This record gives sequence, structure tokens and C-alpha cells, in this order.
Amino acid sequence: MAAVMAALALARPFRRSPACLGRPLRREAGGATCSPWGRGWPGVLRKSLQRGVVLSTGTFLVYEAHKLISGFAEVHASFKVEEVIEQADYLYGSGETEKLYRQLLQHKNSDDAELLWRLARASRDLAQLSSTSAEEKRQLAYEALEYAKKALEKNESNFAAHKWYAICLSDVGDFEGIKTKIGNAIVIKEHFQRAIELNPKDATTIHLIGIWCYSFAEMPWYQRKIAATLFATPPTSTFQEYFCSSLL
Repeated sequence: MAAVMAALALARPFRRSPACLGRPLRREAGGATCSPWGRGWPGVLRKSLQRGVVLSTGTFLVYEAHKLISGFAEVHASFKVEEVIEQADYLYGSGETEKLYRQLLQHKNSDDAELLWRLARASRDLAQLSSTSAEEKRQLAYEALEYAKKALEKNESNFAAHKWYAICLSDVGDFEGIKTKIGNAIVIKEHFQRAIELNPKDATTIHLIGIWCYSFAEMPWYQRKIAATLFATPPTSTFQEYFCSSLL
């Protein structure tokens, strides 16, 4: 505000005070200088300029501090994600399914696809335990599918997200009947294929698409008839396609 007032004062027409007309500048009683802008003006101007410099410097420092803090926050978040993933992989390798699920559940709202597909896997693994009730198995199956779907939304190029989405979609089909299961089969195959495109060396996905091909290649005639009734183009496969997938 002081800087604004100073600017307005400078914009006013130049005018000498009556005490200063016709004589040079002199010091008045009390040390005040008679100036063209009135008494005490140099001090006001100096203070206004100083205050403006302080405000500008303060604003710049706040901005720089914000950038620095933001940078530290991003680095810290990156390290935290890596640490969580490392711990999760250790627990997975140790077979501590429940502990792994509880740990990853804390990050269910994460935007990191690596965390989300691991949570989908942990949810599914917990559903597979014999100690899990039938109702909990159903709930966990749908949760796992949602986490895998979210992982895909965050990173479509993540092969593991495609793989676990396909696996979880197959699991959900067990709770929704034969029509849904057959209808999902084509989508499941597409995601397995996409996972292999992204990571041709992943043995699990190659094995699973082989199982998919074998399952439809040996499908009994009556199931084929049901599938043809329900869908114009039902999913099909041959043993040749199965053998080819096994050789990937």
C-alpha cells in the first residue's frame, strides 16, 4: 500500500509549497528540509521504496521455498512408493498374504499402477485362502477386479496390470454365471495378449493364455452350443493355437 501511495504522490503535478517559493532549499527548524514535494517527503519515499523492496524480496523467497518444498515432496513420495513396493514383494515372497493385503490396502487410493496391481493380486490371494469365508471370497474378488481396473486406468502400458485384470475378471465370472463367464472370455484373452506384447518373457501370462486356449479347444459340444446360442461369435480356440501359445 505504501508503494502505491508513493506512486500516486509522484504522479501529482509538481508544486512548490508557499514557504519554498523564490528561495533555494534550506533546513527548517527541527531539521526538516523544505522540498518541492513538501516536508518530510524524502523520508517517506525512502521508506516506501525500502518497504517495496522487502515485499518483492519476500514474495520471491516464498515462491522459491514453495518450489523447493514441492521438489522435496515429489522425491520423498517416489522413495516412499519404492519402499512400499520392496516391502510388498518381500511379504509376497514370504507367503504372508494377510499382512501383505493389510499393508497394501493403505494405498488403495494411490495413483501408482505398480501398487494397485499388487493390491489386486493380494486381494485375490486372500480370497483363495481356505480360512476366508464364502462371502469374503466374493467381496475380495470384486475388490481385486476394481484395483486391477484402476491400475490399467493409471498406466495402460503396465503388463502386470493387464495380466491381473484378466485373472480377476475370470474370477468374478465364477460368481455371475456361465453367460458372463463366456462373455468375459474374449476380453480376458485380449488382456493376456496385450500383457505378452508388453512383456514377452513373462512365463505366467504365457502359461495362462495356454490354459485359455486349451479350455476352449476341449470345450464339450453342448457348451459350444450354449455359447453359440448366447453369442453371435462365441470365443473359440484350437489345440494348434494352444501348442503355439505354449511355444512362446
